[in-house]
Amino acid sequence: MAIQHKLVGNAMQMVVCQLEAGQSIYAEAGKFLWKTTNVSLETRLSKPAPADGDAGGGGGGGGGGLLGKVMEAGKRVLAGQSLAFQYFTPVGGSGLVAFAGALPGEMRAIELDGSTGWYTEKDALVAAESTVDFDIAFAGFRTGRRGGTGFVLEHFTGAGTLLVAASGNFIELNPAKYGGKIQVHTGAIVGFQDTVRYSVEYIGGLNAQTLMTAVLGHEGINLATLEGDGAVILQSVNLQGLAGALEKLMGDAGESREDRGGIGGIFDRVT
Repeated sequence: MAIQHKLVGNAMQMVVCQLEAGQSIYAEAGKFLWKTTNVSLETRLSKPAPADGDAGGGGGGGGGGLLGKVMEAGKRVLAGQSLAFQYFTPVGGSGLVAFAGALPGEMRAIELDGSTGWYTEKDALVAAESTVDFDIAFAGFRTGRRGGTGFVLEHFTGAGTLLVAASGNFIELNPAKYGGKIQVHTGAIVGFQDTVRYSVEYIGGLNAQTLMTAVLGHEGINLATLEGDGAVILQSVNLQGLAGALEKLMGDAGESREDRGGIGGIFDRVT
């Protein structure tokens, strides 16, 4: 049974989940907002044990015992994620727990049926039902390190509710409707079904075609090619562009403080 939930808000959406007996949900650190007191909170290095709703053997959850947990946590650290997940489970009846993304934007609940999985950008995850399996998918270490957002992907399989968030608004496409292939700036990717194949190229090297991109844009573009038949979710805010704009604003603010001098400088020294 899928987790009952309600999306609330517009510019900065949050989701309120109603957990029934036997249901559990895990969340990325920093996404939890509030809960009822009968919902327990526990931090773990790996996925829940089978008794919490996961299928498959291997006591202690996450497969491979302590070594499996350490390796799983290690992959998350390499991908720039938090070391552990937070798990929420109701005690003595149903309970409520609420989550939100880190930036203003939309949220989406994706219901996995066990036949098709999803890849998501590494910061898109908000929370997932304990029956949803999690893994890190590297698109090659060199590519992932060079590419940044959209290259180190998270892979979700199994059956259950997956909650993702994005900046701005969602844009949903299917490459099959555009000749079977689309090209996307990696900073705009939220996620896509694993029936869609993807590859990555860096555009901006010093050649006749891309010299101006590199010079005027300061850096090239990491372009993902998505092929096949399946849902692709994009966000209307380019995360790499947003990060660059914030960095510039912070730099301008620092320069303003240093250049004030005169009366402003006197008041700064007095206070």
